[in-house]
Amino acid sequence: MLLVLTGVTVISVALLAYMNELTAGPIAEAGMAQLNQALSSVVAEFDNNPVAESDTIFSEKNGKQVIDYIIYPARKNGQLVGTAVEATQLGFSGDLKVLVGFDAEGNIYDYSLLTHSETPGLGSKAETWFKEGTNRNIRGRNPGKGALSVSKDGGDIDAITASTITSRAFLNAVNAAYTAYSGGEVNTVSGATWQATDASSAASGKTEGETDAASGATPAAEEQNN
Repeated sequence: MLLVLTGVTVISVALLAYMNELTAGPIAEAGMAQLNQALSSVVAEFDNNPVAESDTIFSEKNGKQVIDYIIYPARKNGQLVGTAVEATQLGFSGDLKVLVGFDAEGNIYDYSLLTHSETPGLGSKAETWFKEGTNRNIRGRNPGKGALSVSKDGGDIDAITASTITSRAFLNAVNAAYTAYSGGEVNTVSGATWQATDASSAASGKTEGETDAASGATPAAEEQNN
């Protein structure tokens, strides 16, 4: 019986390893295709593979190396037509991962909210909120000429109704993405060197006195506090 159990275990492990190896390639290709599709929506038309040419910016946190930003260059006929930057910020209920596309002059071409865990019907509106309206459309704006901020913080952008925390986190992610885009001497996978900047200052979170998910606030509390 021991031999039979051992044999079954060995065969099972071998089959799992084989299936994992068999599916790893297609899964990776599907993920790359999905990301390239997102990239095509935030930068001008390109003919290169931005994912293959991407640079990943790391930092040290608690003794571990973590990813801060991923930068994707978009080229057409060998010329840079835009750059997309993936940045993450802490929102009301968790991390917001934003892909921000810039043109060659640093203006925001478009953006895509890749992942989030914000309140449905409130913070989740960030997917489209900052693409519409006179006082909230960030497309065409250049964060290098002035950091983007909500009117509650002295800026000129209307926050999502009852979701100032989410709006602030989103705009902080966009500002931080621009900081990474414009440069910063950091550790990247490809060894690329960027102009020295402090992305963390652009990526600062909530202001004093606000509540968030970590404090046990509910979506209703967010609405009341904002």
